[in-house]
Amino acid sequence: MLEGWLEYHRRTLAWKCEDLTDEQLRTASVPPSDLSLMGLVRHMSDVERSWFRKVLAGDDQGWIYWSDEDPDGDLHLTEADTWKDAYAVWQAEIETARTHAARFELDDLGLGKRRPHSEERYSLRWIYTHMIEEYARHNGHAD
Repeated sequence: MLEGWLEYHRRTLAWKCEDLTDEQLRTASVPPSDLSLMGLVRHMSDVERSWFRKVLAGDDQGWIYWSDEDPDGDLHLTEADTWKDAYAVWQAEIETARTHAARFELDDLGLGKRRPHSEERYSLRWIYTHMIEEYARHNGHAD
């Protein structure tokens, strides 16, 4: 059931972006905020990576858009950034998340940590619940 709700919210964000131009997807909703639909999708790519690759699977792979120099790099678009690329990266992260989640039972603890100096571990159930909340909140932003 949790996996089903997460899939619903993933599809909802994709649906809210359907049939829009790159320009529309890049437009900040309420300036001076940098928040755009493309930025939300890029944000969710790093969120998927954070919780499923890093926290659940213990994979220490780097971030896609976030960095120490620009922690909001997911929202800061350049002229070279395209919807096609952002969408492909997001879908690849979702597919990787599904693959990692399939290896765990709901109450299994993840192999990685959320923060480098923390010993706190999270179960797949907790991660699913958090991801549902994260997508639901951002789907509201996408309205």
